[in-house]
Amino acid sequence: ATGSVGARLRRLALATRPAFFPASVAPVIIGSAWGYRVAGQFDWLLFALALIATLCVHLACNVLNDVGDDLTGADRINDERIFPYTGGSRFIQNGVMSVREMARLGITLLVSAALVGLVLICLRGPVVLLFGAAGVLVGVLYSLPRVQLAARGLGEAAIAVAFGVLPVTGAAWLQSDRLDWASVLISLPVGMWVTAILLINEVPDRKADARAGKRTLVVRFGTEGTRRIYLALHVTACAAFLLAGSLRLVPWWMGAASLVLMAGVGTAARNIREPIDRALITRSIEMTLRLQTGGCLLLLAAVLLAALL
Repeated sequence: ATGSVGARLRRLALATRPAFFPASVAPVIIGSAWGYRVAGQFDWLLFALALIATLCVHLACNVLNDVGDDLTGADRINDERIFPYTGGSRFIQNGVMSVREMARLGITLLVSAALVGLVLICLRGPVVLLFGAAGVLVGVLYSLPRVQLAARGLGEAAIAVAFGVLPVTGAAWLQSDRLDWASVLISLPVGMWVTAILLINEVPDRKADARAGKRTLVVRFGTEGTRRIYLALHVTACAAFLLAGSLRLVPWWMGAASLVLMAGVGTAARNIREPIDRALITRSIEMTLRLQTGGCLLLLAAVLLAALL
């Protein structure tokens, strides 16, 4: 909390919750790889700009989510969070940064994303604006008080779109100038895996969220329903991966290899039950993060192999 330039920069960086960066980096890489598989060529400048813009939007949404959850009281009354995965960064509650400073940081990141987006528009045309505006809109409305999709049982679906369908299909379009059902199918596992992270992260926060009026799916359906939704997300991801393999979009045997992930899914799902055991649910959260990373790496390898064959 010192006033040095280095300490201030460190605060700004940590306020964005960098542990969750892979959630936005992975879909852009996979989408770009799919675009290469379709077009047979790769534009590194477009890839870099898409990655920077998407990451800036993600970081902005992380920060603005902390602002929204403080304004609604969800983070202030949350005494069961599991650091560093749930309950936000706590920068506002611990006095590290004020609500105004966090809001200013979030807006600055959105403006940075918009500036990069303008460069992409100049390079690829106005269609970029549709992808970018949709991503920003979904991300901001996820946390914006009065709208707050997360409090209306729509937050999980919003995340599936914002961190799955939009970045994967958008990055694929940038590289190939094509938007079709195949790129949407490739995006489904990515969206399901990142939504599973959000869902299981909501489990320790369920009581505080309920008291603050934040009606997440965990609050609405309880731990039993949450476990079923969690399993359904992973089953949908594997089914989409298998379908992509059966349609020869990726090597069929790599699609089949995605079934290996289900072993970890079962282990993680068993701990979503009352009463919540903090040690066990922490392991499940960490397992879910590993499943998302492993699944995305497997999907990326499958797409790149399909491009080379």
